Amino acid sequence: MEDNRGYQINFSSMLSDAMYDRDRREKKARTMLVIIRDFIGSDLRRFKLLDVGCSTGFIGNYLADYFGQVIGIDIDELAINFAQANCKKKNLNFLKADSMSMKFSENIFDIAICAHIYEHVPDAERLMAEIYRVLKPRGVCYFAAGNRLNVKEPHYNLPFLSILPRSLAHVYIRTSGKNKFYYEKHLSYWGLKRLVQKFERIDYTQKIIESPEEFHAEYLISPDTKKGKLARLIVKYAYWLSPTYIWLLRKPQQSMPEMKCP
Repeated sequence: MEDNRGYQINFSSMLSDAMYDRDRREKKARTMLVIIRDFIGSDLRRFKLLDVGCSTGFIGNYLADYFGQVIGIDIDELAINFAQANCKKKNLNFLKADSMSMKFSENIFDIAICAHIYEHVPDAERLMAEIYRVLKPRGVCYFAAGNRLNVKEPHYNLPFLSILPRSLAHVYIRTSGKNKFYYEKHLSYWGLKRLVQKFERIDYTQKIIESPEEFHAEYLISPDTKKGKLARLIVKYAYWLSPTYIWLLRKPQQSMPEMKCP
């Protein structure tokens, strides 16, 4: 069960409220847009974007207003069907596809989105290798990732679930009645660093926590609350305990022209 997890086929059905919440998905997309613009600049129309694990398509639909072309992929057939029916723009396409074995050629995307996806695939290393392969040299991946060392597991809202050994986590989640076994496989800060080691890593986590208004991330954290103050202390003094990381991952330069960045 731990080593052969298989594919998590119908994730949108498991978390229907979250995946079909257009307002919240578009807030996430706006934060992605602001961060990418902060790093690359405002002229995004010349860029081709891949949304990995696009689910119901709301994020890709939002970003299509700013990028030249957007392609969303997911193995969740119900979610893809919903996206194709409800998110229609000339420069936007959704495909049922395996993110660990993409049918795209090498070096064709300028930007990739991989937001809280790594823990849902059978092999996170293959996922990141594929993103690396399809990105152009100097291409950028927006990477949002949960930390295994999280007091409350975000998918099931169970304390310490992701920290437990897998065998105990399966028993815990089954006893709670929330699932038959614990599918998600989170990594610690150090595990995430190893996962993305082929990329240049540009960290936006602390910037967002210190200035959520600047990145339109107030829906994630409010700086004036106890939670916001605690988050600032954690990223400053115990970064390895941050519940979530937001990084831009840049593929190193090879033989193609450099992506223009400020």
